[in-house]
Amino acid sequence: MTAKPKSRTPRSRNPSSSNERTERIRQRAHELYVQRGRVDGFALDDWLQAEREILGKQKGQKKVKAASGSQC
Repeated sequence: MTAKPKSRTPRSRNPSSSNERTERIRQRAHELYVQRGRVDGFALDDWLQAEREILGKQKGQKKVKAASGSQC
């Protein structure tokens, strides 16, 4: 008896949306780098800050849409 191989499930149902989000994070991280005067050594900090900003905005937008959609 052979084990059935596990199928890989994509992380996002809409890959282009995921790619767009990653690109926006990349661009924001670069903006933070430039704002700091192009000082090297903070790439991870910039990326994480950009993620917080971009993903936080998306969560806020979803909450606003949900709240406005529930009102009649």
